[in-house]
Amino acid sequence: MLAVTAISPLRSAEASDVSFPSQVGAVYRLSFNGFNVGKYHFDASYDGKSYIAKGHTEVSALFGAFKWAGNFTGSGSVETKGPQPASFEMSTKTKSKTTSVKLSFDGPRVASVALVPNKSPSPEAIKLKPENLQNVFDPMGATLAISSVNAADACNRTIPVFDGKARYDLRFSMKGREPIKEKRPSGQPAELLICRVKYVPIAGHKPKDFVNPWIDYDHIEIALRAVPTAGIYVPYRVTVPSTIGSAIMTVDTINITAANNQQIALKQ
Repeated sequence: MLAVTAISPLRSAEASDVSFPSQVGAVYRLSFNGFNVGKYHFDASYDGKSYIAKGHTEVSALFGAFKWAGNFTGSGSVETKGPQPASFEMSTKTKSKTTSVKLSFDGPRVASVALVPNKSPSPEAIKLKPENLQNVFDPMGATLAISSVNAADACNRTIPVFDGKARYDLRFSMKGREPIKEKRPSGQPAELLICRVKYVPIAGHKPKDFVNPWIDYDHIEIALRAVPTAGIYVPYRVTVPSTIGSAIMTVDTINITAANNQQIALKQ
């Protein structure tokens, strides 16, 4: 699952001096092929120097025959150029399998990787090179970086990611804009910026998995919503198309405590 669920500074000429919010809490609805399959809960805090972001997902499909749960934690600092990850942990659980990933960073490079189970990479996988672990984001840091840009560049950049096994790029391009309606006016712009995102495998993957894949890696979409009052963007909707239907993550509620303690509530 593409984990694209964090919130970070909206950097524009008008908001360059806005501090990151002290608290952000969000709940997203998860659906597949039009059926509700679960929720994703996200919480982040910032103390003026460092951030910690946590996420929890529970998915149940096929009348409970398939169950998946995941916990994610990322920490680091927020610098002028954007988030700088320090650590990342992820654990996932199905009915028959439990896995975990732990990453630590030394400046811009990945310093350590711990995987459970710790299996050797497949001989078919593209071998990771030292340069693949330089200047990358973990999945939680990546979702922060997705929003931490100038407004004009939100859909015109590449985010390098390493998740503990695979190194890949998320290449953004502009698709368009979309008006939205609010049940309760929030005072924020009622418009979404729609970014098309291409998943580009770099290393750690098996090339055969990307020959006629069932997921459409070229046409993932992320809809961002600007919240100028808090100086941030929020991911509002993520769509991952496939040959058997689309997986969609959509905002349910978002509650923000801005740096000046102003409370902002968004509801789909």
